[in-house]
Amino acid sequence: MNLKSSLKPRIAAIVAVSAIAFGVATPAHAIFGVGDTVFDASNFMQNMLTAARALEQINNQVEQLQNEAEMLRNQARNLTSLDFSALSELKSTLSATNRLIQQAQGLTFDVSRMEEEFKRLYPESFAAGLSGAQMAGDARQRWRNSLEALRTATQVQSQAMQNFTSDEQALTDLVSRSQSATGALQAMQATNQLLALQSRQAIQAQQLQIMQDRATALEQARQVAVQERAREVRRRFMGSGTPYTPQRVHFYDN
Repeated sequence: MNLKSSLKPRIAAIVAVSAIAFGVATPAHAIFGVGDTVFDASNFMQNMLTAARALEQINNQVEQLQNEAEMLRNQARNLTSLDFSALSELKSTLSATNRLIQQAQGLTFDVSRMEEEFKRLYPESFAAGLSGAQMAGDARQRWRNSLEALRTATQVQSQAMQNFTSDEQALTDLVSRSQSATGALQAMQATNQLLALQSRQAIQAQQLQIMQDRATALEQARQVAVQERAREVRRRFMGSGTPYTPQRVHFYDN
């Protein structure tokens, strides 16, 4: 039973009493003699109209109060927060991928140090004073860098595959809570977490692409270095003197 329906019997009773009270005729000069009390129909009707207008005004006020109460209930539902959060799990899976990248061996990810190491291991040309043993050691390090880059790329791929299961469960939970949200705040929070899941997946895809591109770049740089090293080894083998020129040999003065 709402507020309006509960007040109607009371209002009707008030109107009835008012009608009876207002219906008591005021003393007037009677037609049949002075001092007699007569029924004033016009006054009675006026009182009834006044009571009806008062009832309508009260009904309007009751309806207004009911609308305000409904508005407050809607505001309470809209301000109810979502009792579920997948953010910690999303951050955990992203941190796992970051740890794999940070633990990667080979060429460093530090920009300044990487530039220095790259110039040493992948030079445009090998210095003449560089020993053969140093050249062989650098070649070994280049091979190791390529191998570690490929290993890290495959590890990130494996981690991405492991994240699919947790992502699927998080997506199911968030969509379910979004569809059953009781208010605007819950729906907004569920949507924000869905966007966070999408962003985490985009970051993970970017990390994987970076690692794959890095492995490809290092392997290509290693192949270029191998060709340059082979050229330098051939140059050292041939030497820088006058090359041998074949000549005719005469035997027995012929």
